[in-house]
Amino acid sequence: MCAIKDVCYSAALYKRLTSQFACDNMIKKNILPEFNVQSIEPWHQFLAAGFDQAEASLIRQALDLALPVESIKHPMPRGIDAAVILKNLGVDVKTILAAVLADPRLIELSPVRTEEIFGEEIARLVENTNRLNRFNEYSRELLDIPEQAETLRRMLLAMVQDVRAVVIKLAYRIQRLRNIPSEDYAQRQYIARETQDIYAPLANRMGIAQLKWELEDLAFRYLQPQAYKKVANTLAENRVEREAYLEKFMQELRAALSRENISAEVSGRPKHIYSIWRKMEQKQLAFNELYDIRAVRIITDKIASCYEILGLVHGLWPYLPREFDDYIASPKGNGYQSLHTVVVGPAGAMVEIQIRTREMHQFAELGVAAHWRYKEGGKQDAAVEKSIASIRALLENKSDDEGLLADFQTELYADRIFVLTPKGQLKNLIKGSTPLDFAYAIHTEVGHRCRGAKVDGRIVPLTYQLKSGQRVEILTAKEGGPSRSWMDTNLGYLKSSHSINKVKTWFRQQHHEQHLHDGRLILEKERQRLGLEKLDLEKLSRHFHLNRQEDLLIKVGRGDISMAQLAGALEITPRKAALPIVRPRAASSSGQVSAGDSGIKVQGVGNILTHFARCCKPVPGDPIIGYITLGKGITIHRQECKNMLRLKTEHKGRLIDVSWGSDSIAFASRIRVEAFDRQGLLSDVTQILSHARANILDVNTHTDRKDLSVTMELTIEIRDTAHLAQILDKIADLRNILSVNRIG
Repeated sequence: MCAIKDVCYSAALYKRLTSQFACDNMIKKNILPEFNVQSIEPWHQFLAAGFDQAEASLIRQALDLALPVESIKHPMPRGIDAAVILKNLGVDVKTILAAVLADPRLIELSPVRTEEIFGEEIARLVENTNRLNRFNEYSRELLDIPEQAETLRRMLLAMVQDVRAVVIKLAYRIQRLRNIPSEDYAQRQYIARETQDIYAPLANRMGIAQLKWELEDLAFRYLQPQAYKKVANTLAENRVEREAYLEKFMQELRAALSRENISAEVSGRPKHIYSIWRKMEQKQLAFNELYDIRAVRIITDKIASCYEILGLVHGLWPYLPREFDDYIASPKGNGYQSLHTVVVGPAGAMVEIQIRTREMHQFAELGVAAHWRYKEGGKQDAAVEKSIASIRALLENKSDDEGLLADFQTELYADRIFVLTPKGQLKNLIKGSTPLDFAYAIHTEVGHRCRGAKVDGRIVPLTYQLKSGQRVEILTAKEGGPSRSWMDTNLGYLKSSHSINKVKTWFRQQHHEQHLHDGRLILEKERQRLGLEKLDLEKLSRHFHLNRQEDLLIKVGRGDISMAQLAGALEITPRKAALPIVRPRAASSSGQVSAGDSGIKVQGVGNILTHFARCCKPVPGDPIIGYITLGKGITIHRQECKNMLRLKTEHKGRLIDVSWGSDSIAFASRIRVEAFDRQGLLSDVTQILSHARANILDVNTHTDRKDLSVTMELTIEIRDTAHLAQILDKIADLRNILSVNRIG
């Protein structure tokens, strides 16, 4: 077991790294113990330690599968080595199993077989890890673009359902770096640069310090060997002296705290090679000018004790006022709290001291004030904060906390997707974005001239919803502009309001006369489509708070007023859209209902039987009129109904004013669809009606075999004209559709 314990790449190894520059030889060989691959026992004894019998049995099954293929040559690290690294982090058994089973040598172990033996969760975790191990979109040139490295890190997290896969990937990367001397120079440079740009910041973000500093140091070792050697040699020269100094300093500090009866923990805070070099470069300081080469952290119970300890420290040694920071009284923007000071210790050596409560320390390590927040300076959000805190807590929690596991089987970036350009540049888009949104994210002109798109080499419609990790190519025309239909949210061309605004801006910039002409055409088309006799432009103008009808036409033509807004404006009386649909309740075989039940208000009269005319089938939003029948109550017609317009003079006295009530009612409306016939056309139409929650009452179809045209007449239930307009828009966007209009 002594050999097994030595696999922990921690403080002891750190001393070996910094005490001598013999790390060339140490890095060139595998740091993990060279167990006999014919024997499972040493591996099983180490990996199964601390787990129950059932979990230990699963680990043995995984090792039984992994060990026989260890002799196969493969550039990727062994899964067993990654599992050993993770074991030292105290992760759960499922993470250990997934690490072993994600070994690229296990090519014959299918996802189905993995699920049969180890269960669905582990199979899914293995698949996510394999996706990350196959990820090869890194490009140094692209990462020179601001925020690309951060976007790439987010994409890696968004690509997986369980962030533990990222932790396993980091373990694989550690082992790859340990074996890197076997690679050629160009490959070493590529792996080291990718590690420094992508994986070390990810480890930092997750608070896995053991992995973070090893990733940084090993990457630094191969990227800048001379600078690495210089810092390592400088540290090695005075390591023993520095450690002896710090131990004596802490003994004196502990004694002073004891005399004052102050309960506190005092410990040294290690530094590593890359961190030292980076600070020297950023602040243009020599090694002996760094204040935190000797660093001490004091953790106590109460805030009052923090200030008491600060006074005690400043009483024992002189301090540098310019290096004192009170982040307790004035926390950092991310909530980080601590007292920082630098004192001049014995023999004139500078010592950095941090003082904080246990709660502050836990918050700094697990909460939103994680160390990376103020070192990397990136923009963060609540989803990141919650997920990273969960990851860290899981790594430190030895118990099997199912609730915590469920928390970070992640909704991280659930509202974002990350897709690639043909050259590998990343674009961060809102979830549900289409190729058109992607085109506008590249450049406004690319969006305007977009006429098609390929996703992963396959032609897709412009309404296709993109997924993280896909590569998108936009097909453009040499000239031209956007389509007005792109602004119609019912059709699904654009998801982002930013993209929609780009289209609206384009139409606003077109000529005044063209807007006026287009507005007239659009309104006339909408009138015909909705089956209206005429439109009251003056009333519509007032609805949109416009002084002139011309302004209304320009705004419609320019796209400032959408089709959905226009359809909604045609309603006479506003309705509460949240109310449930209530169908008219039949009172007799003739379909009579009371005025209150039908949603109709009869001027000056209440509780009158009404029914809707079959000749014109009015729906909410239509101008309506009531006709008093003999013994059958009031029949509700559209005002432009031909039967009403043809009434004899002696019957016009039976007309009465009516209006739509405030209840949301389902009304029958007939629509006609004309199209070129194709297989599945009727199915597509009915699917749209189903999604729009419009019941189908009747369907008649006629196909002309000569020209292969088809005419469909459907009677459907709708809420109002806005609902009808939405349905007509979606049907019109189907393939082979020639026209779709309301009839009757």
